[in-house]
Amino acid sequence: MKINVLESTPFAMKVRISGVTFNFANALRRSAMSSVPTMAIDTVTFYENTSAMFDEYIAHRLGLIPLTTPKGLTDGEEVLLSLAEEGPKTVYSKDLKSSDKDVKVANERIPVIKLAEGQVIRIDAKAVLGRGSKSSKFQPGLATYKANEQGDEFEIYIESFGQITAPEILSRALDTISTSVKEIGNELKA
Repeated sequence: MKINVLESTPFAMKVRISGVTFNFANALRRSAMSSVPTMAIDTVTFYENTSAMFDEYIAHRLGLIPLTTPKGLTDGEEVLLSLAEEGPKTVYSKDLKSSDKDVKVANERIPVIKLAEGQVIRIDAKAVLGRGSKSSKFQPGLATYKANEQGDEFEIYIESFGQITAPEILSRALDTISTSVKEIGNELKA
């Protein structure tokens, strides 16, 4: 296998991989989108919501806001984010206050809700570590591939939503594939 980096920024990466099969390229694509763990808001507790929007609608919007995901987090780890705002104003993702300085909104300019005069929203949101295979809100980004005419060389493109960098998505996806292969090998030896 040979890998050449064609483009690399924090939010997008393109690599050319030769000496692999369609199956490997597709496994890498799927792993990048569904197996790389990221933080996302999973549950929201509403203490006050006098806006025109239903609690469920706001909770869904909050769940789709990308949160930074530092290395070293483990399954089951939780981070609390709080929001307390009064209108008139547009509430943005930057208004969410995190209990962990390393887990915060990845994009501060995402509109959450527009509050009219006197309308109030006061919530606590719990973010957890999850994978895209559970819900798309845990997807760290998008991944695609295309093959050359012979089918022996692939261009893999990864675009990050901001939780982790595109190169880190690729690295963690490869680690996930490697771990899965080792686990299968260990099961076969037992």
